Amino acid sequence: MTMCSICLTTMKPGQGHAIFTAECSHSFHFHCITNNVKHGNQICPVCRAKWKEVPFQSPASDLSGRRSRISRGVWPQDNGWMTVVQRLPHSRPDANRHISPLRQAHEPSVFDDDELMDHQREVTAKSSSDNTYTSDQSIGAIEIKTYPEVSSVARSASHSNFNILLHLKAPISGEQHNGEDQAISNSQNPRAPVDLVTVLDISGSMAGTKLVLLKRAMGFVIQNLGPSDRLSVIAFSSTARRLFPLRRMTDAGRQEALQAVNALISNGGTNIAEGLRKGAKVMTDRKCKSPVSSIILLSDGQDTYTITSPRTNSRTDYQSLLPSSMRRGSGAGPHIPVHSFGFGADHDAVSMHSISEASGGTFSFIEAESVIQDAFAQCIGGLLSVVVQELQVVVDCVNPSLCLNSIKAGNYKSTVTADARTGFIEVGDLYAEEERDFLVILDIPVDKYSADMTLINVKYHYKDPITKELVSLEESRNVVIQRPEDAGQLSVSMEVDRQRNRLCAAEAMAEARAAAERGDLTAAVSVLEQCRKQLSETVSAKAGDRLCVALGAELKEMQERMANRRVYESSGRAYVLSGLSSHSWQRATARGDSMDSTTLMHAYQTPSMVDMVTRSQTMYFGSPSPQLPARPARSFSTQPQPR
Repeated sequence: MTMCSICLTTMKPGQGHAIFTAECSHSFHFHCITNNVKHGNQICPVCRAKWKEVPFQSPASDLSGRRSRISRGVWPQDNGWMTVVQRLPHSRPDANRHISPLRQAHEPSVFDDDELMDHQREVTAKSSSDNTYTSDQSIGAIEIKTYPEVSSVARSASHSNFNILLHLKAPISGEQHNGEDQAISNSQNPRAPVDLVTVLDISGSMAGTKLVLLKRAMGFVIQNLGPSDRLSVIAFSSTARRLFPLRRMTDAGRQEALQAVNALISNGGTNIAEGLRKGAKVMTDRKCKSPVSSIILLSDGQDTYTITSPRTNSRTDYQSLLPSSMRRGSGAGPHIPVHSFGFGADHDAVSMHSISEASGGTFSFIEAESVIQDAFAQCIGGLLSVVVQELQVVVDCVNPSLCLNSIKAGNYKSTVTADARTGFIEVGDLYAEEERDFLVILDIPVDKYSADMTLINVKYHYKDPITKELVSLEESRNVVIQRPEDAGQLSVSMEVDRQRNRLCAAEAMAEARAAAERGDLTAAVSVLEQCRKQLSETVSAKAGDRLCVALGAELKEMQERMANRRVYESSGRAYVLSGLSSHSWQRATARGDSMDSTTLMHAYQTPSMVDMVTRSQTMYFGSPSPQLPARPARSFSTQPQPR
């Protein structure tokens, strides 16, 4: 069954409408598309691909009595990219069957056919030892702030589990998102080029509106990549195939990518493991590497070829889905994150979340079909603004009587030396203006002789993705508190309090999810409710802090999605896991049925993400976005509310 890409209505046999399928593979009612091209417009209204052949219709044509005329140029011998299907009343359905214009291409055994950048061609001609992107344009330094839990501790008093907040903020990107075309020269607006592989589910369950919206979302991604970025697309169902190698998104590259994506049809089962294997192979076999590399995975179903028990709660079950080279700490070179997107109510949220966690990526839950383009926009808004790589934060105790108890860093690897005097946090990449907060916890002993105490020293180093230079903090930061005779009544730092609330909420979400997977939804709801009450009594919540308000709303939403087993299975599990992914990485994910950046659920969105989502919501390749059909937002008003 085919859908008109202009009016988004189903085109059924026997309705008396002619069907036009363009070389870019988009299909239209004949009367819809002739209105679009009658003034000589030869650009597809959906993907903006330039057509070599356009339909035309005689003014006196009458579909009930005579055939419309369609322009016929030189047709490729292999049935080409363009097929024309005329459907008349009482015509036989099998005579109007649409034939897929995409042919299975031969794949090389090694995916080393990636397109080189101009500078890479020069390097390759001289030496193949280090084919990486470099530039002489650097980006600013990371901003770092420190906040002790309280500003002073009395000399005669001790303080157990004293919290110190480390707040980091990445510099602004040199890339400015202005104008309709993202293809701005990196020499004018420096930005780290990206190698992106999208692994897309085209199984039978993706048929209809889902596939149409996926194609549009990919069209948005393609149009917003620049000529220095490279893209490869893997499509999988029962098997997987590479549609094209890593290709620069020049005008010609975009055209090829749009045609390949728009020619996809849905059929078969769901083999996520094979899709990821091909995606990983593109990355590992490439001759040259751009500074930023990432994989986007989208699926609406459960792997029916690798996972035998898709609803179990064991991480081990999902290790076979992700190639070993893609796992964090595998030693196979710089890790490449997989940002996974669970599409609709039937996807396997546990496997998608496990894939993203193991690779260092995020997991997003796309509940409403129409949100897919905005979700992709948010993701690439981040990827196209990477300004920091391989960031490591180092914390040293200064006062000889101090030792580190722990470092709360979420999913980021943190280690403390055997003598508990030094700690390390492996942060990795940061998007432009992205923020990270970590809590360092130690015990402060009695000190009857000092007027003040220097607790810790903080420094960092990272790699500039453009220049490849190692950047270090010029002057390390000391955290000092006062040690008066009498400290009096002290107020707790608002910044420290709000981050403790964030960590408390994340821990409650994980505990509630574990209870729900055991089948005890009552206990799960109780854990979330208890955390809500605890947050409401904190200093920052009473002050109306936005983060605390957002956390309370999020916990409430999770309670409602755990109202019963049916709701939890269809949306609650995925909603909780996407929330855990977001808080653990302190990075924005898509959750539920809305991508409205004005809501409180998007605390981690960066300006680049907001800009890209706004672009997605307000324009579609230069014109206002059409109103797409979407599943209605789920209502929980009729379900029992937790008390």
